[in-house]
Amino acid sequence: MSFRSDKLLSLLGEDLSGKSTDDLKALFRKYLENGIHGLCFSSYLKGQAPGSIISEGQIRSRIEIIKPYTGWIRTFSCTDGGELIPAVARKNGLKVMAGAWLGDDREKNELEIENLVRVVRAGNADLVAVGNEVLYRDELTEQELLEYIIRVKRLLPDAQVGYVDAYYEFINRPAITDACDVIFTNCYPFWEGCHIDYSLIYIKNMYYSVMKAAKGRRIVISETGWPDRGTAFEASEPSVENALRYFINVQQWSFEDKIELMYFSSFDESWKIGSEGDVGAYWGLWNEEGELKY
Repeated sequence: MSFRSDKLLSLLGEDLSGKSTDDLKALFRKYLENGIHGLCFSSYLKGQAPGSIISEGQIRSRIEIIKPYTGWIRTFSCTDGGELIPAVARKNGLKVMAGAWLGDDREKNELEIENLVRVVRAGNADLVAVGNEVLYRDELTEQELLEYIIRVKRLLPDAQVGYVDAYYEFINRPAITDACDVIFTNCYPFWEGCHIDYSLIYIKNMYYSVMKAAKGRRIVISETGWPDRGTAFEASEPSVENALRYFINVQQWSFEDKIELMYFSSFDESWKIGSEGDVGAYWGLWNEEGELKY
């Protein structure tokens, strides 16, 4: 094989096109059982959605399922029981990227921040995320978000604090990037209509674009994944085979290049159909019943 072909293969990922679904499932299990860096974690059960109260029992049950396979979890909220997740995870030997969900409800934001600070001061968070895609949803202005980030950094001077959003926000909003100790970037080739064959080179381009904007700051891919069912988005096709190919390729890249990556997601969540269409329910490695899908 020529150098040019080797280089292309490294960019596009392992050639998985000739492998059967069973072959892909075997590779998936190999990477999962060897241990992946991180998983986005939600403990909602079937019929629950944001606003439902999460019990410590269901958190423990869900953590028990995933803990053999990952070193980190990422949480999204510190209210409605979400603030209990970090302590349970730490007791089970996992590191935690703890998040406060911010939006246009200022009263709820205050409770999220208050609980996040409490979680960190209790020693149950290794990384701290103030807000998730709130600029993308246009629920806070850039200045309002900056005030939350700066406030949390003052309250938690020893913490590694950042903000979560799509990769291009850190390129287009240098004030936000400069306010972060760590850049938490969501990278979804699927949602930009990328064909599965080019998805690895696409996410690499996203990551290295953020790296330039980050100016030496630590970067964590806070979300990436591929759904196994649902309606296609432009050239992005949801299928079992494509979900497996994407997982295998990004895990191989994460391992080889030491990329900190939180895979989305741990469990399927049917409530997401409301915001993302039918595809929204099928991003998990486990189904809603807690059974490994592949």
